[in-house]
Amino acid sequence: MRRSRLIWVASIVTFLLTALLIIAAGSTQLKQAIGLPQQVRPNAQAGLSAAGPGTSPTDFTWNSGVDTAFGDISSSATAAVDPTQAIPQAIPQAIPQAVPQAIPPAIPQAVPLYQPREAVYLADPSNYGARFTQDAAGNPINNRYIVVLHETVGSALSAINLFQTPHSRDDDQVSYHSLIAADGTVVYIVPPEQRAFGAGDSTFRSASGEESVVTSAGFPPSVNNFAYHISLETPPDGRNNGATAHSGYTQAQYQSLAWLLSRTTVPDDRVTTHRDVDRSGSRIDPRSFDPEQLFSLLHQYPSRLALNQ
Repeated sequence: MRRSRLIWVASIVTFLLTALLIIAAGSTQLKQAIGLPQQVRPNAQAGLSAAGPGTSPTDFTWNSGVDTAFGDISSSATAAVDPTQAIPQAIPQAIPQAVPQAIPPAIPQAVPLYQPREAVYLADPSNYGARFTQDAAGNPINNRYIVVLHETVGSALSAINLFQTPHSRDDDQVSYHSLIAADGTVVYIVPPEQRAFGAGDSTFRSASGEESVVTSAGFPPSVNNFAYHISLETPPDGRNNGATAHSGYTQAQYQSLAWLLSRTTVPDDRVTTHRDVDRSGSRIDPRSFDPEQLFSLLHQYPSRLALNQ
């Protein structure tokens, strides 16, 4: 009997000692014991670029201190931004393997709520360059930005392949900042703070006169240094056939173009076309473009109404 009582007392003492050890050890060991992490780790992605985890080496984030005229172009689709003030913070995370070609049915959303698909296909560095702060004569460049509209003439993918191909010859170097596929997908090609090679021999005719910049001796004046170039994918009936007109652009393209322009502070009277800025007389794009359709959509964005007052 005495031995049983001793065993019982020893068991009680062991239990109490174990409880005291657990209490003394604290929550860290308790969490370990039941499979929880020892501490709450800070966000492991905090040091990543705004482009997000898992992005490829061709992904890029915008320089947040440059070119505020194009401030909100290509910010994350889920970010809450003021279209008149926001600075670009990120590009979409996913880079699709191909630009979707199917044309969706009519888009039911109210225009200011519209959100297109977005993709990034960065051009080869040989096909774009830095924006100059001085012209070839050393004069400061202070032109206000313009938007120049183009069309691809071929398919969206053929244009992207061209821009991603290295070109050592100056005459072969070409790019747009953005491209809008037939289904409305907005494809980002050149960062807005960089100079895309979209209109070589060109000038913009404004109320104050002709505007262009000579950035290199031996080259004609151009609007490229203060232009943001956007191209619309040409419909199949207008591709590579030399026709002066075609069936036109999709509703999705016009809606995506209005969405993209609504994220800039470039006023309506500085939105132009390649045909209008071209000095050679050989450019007629974008063919069959309907400016009334664009501006009827664009003016539904409150930011544009305030901008053009």
